[in-house]
Amino acid sequence: MAIDETIKTFMDRFKLPDFSGLDWKQSTDRLRQSFYRASRSVERDAPELAEVSTLAVDGAEGALKGRLYTPLGAGIGPGPGIIFFHGGGFVLGDLDSHDMICRRLAAASRCRVLSVDYRLAPEHPFPAAHDDAVAVWEWATQRTDLLNMDPDRLCVAGDSAGGNLSAFLAQEMNRTNGPPPAFQLLLYPLVQFIDIRSKKSTFQEGFFISQNLFDYFRDAYIHHQTDRMDPRVSPLFASDADFRGLAPTHLVLCGWDPLKDEGRAYAAKLAAHGVPVTIREHPGMVHGFMNLTAVSMPARDAIREAGEVVGAALGST
Repeated sequence: MAIDETIKTFMDRFKLPDFSGLDWKQSTDRLRQSFYRASRSVERDAPELAEVSTLAVDGAEGALKGRLYTPLGAGIGPGPGIIFFHGGGFVLGDLDSHDMICRRLAAASRCRVLSVDYRLAPEHPFPAAHDDAVAVWEWATQRTDLLNMDPDRLCVAGDSAGGNLSAFLAQEMNRTNGPPPAFQLLLYPLVQFIDIRSKKSTFQEGFFISQNLFDYFRDAYIHHQTDRMDPRVSPLFASDADFRGLAPTHLVLCGWDPLKDEGRAYAAKLAAHGVPVTIREHPGMVHGFMNLTAVSMPARDAIREAGEVVGAALGST
């Protein structure tokens, strides 16, 4: 299927720069500025929520910023919740860049959503983001009274690098006998951080990912080549034991995404280990398309669909 024309027009007008080979600090600052402009949107028809509040969340080495979204349909008592990790290659992204995704996800799922601003590279290399994810999860499962969430109905969710943190977190709870999530929502997740250049793909230049950007993000976060195969950052290559008994999972994939094949491989591996898994592929969409709700109605519909899947799984809808 051809790429969505609205998305293509936007990409042609506003594409993230690909600063391979330049100074780290200069490149990172410019990338963050471009990503913020591309992903930040204020939409007049955004879903109305009951409340959006800020709070401090425990990270691995100090407090992190969090934002709690409470939808109108959440009810009064503790209900199902979503712990959300934003994408951006472990280098980009924050609470604002993914604000609209979280608002729409909360409204569609009728679940409270906690979005977390974990530490980014190159200032904080591997495994900083992954350590933060564990700390956030442990804090959230212990503070469900504050979050007004049911500890037995928590979903871990994220897009791209945030999908990586979500998949890792579910596996890590297996490895450590920690409190497992009840559901996983993986939005075009990054499940291996080794290479995409060797892939045979008809499209390698997604809006928020490309061969050079993939390498740039990887090298900013992972400083030792041997760590690229670490199952924490490449959960696709985790051991069989790490897959057994994982929570039911829903993956959203994009037809024009160089990470699509790995997403399908991850789903197949989950299914092979008896994990209930579903896939929703959007053939005409590119990696990161859910950040483009300001220009794309299909992006809005995709978030709504994903939220409804989570809501049904957790019993909120």
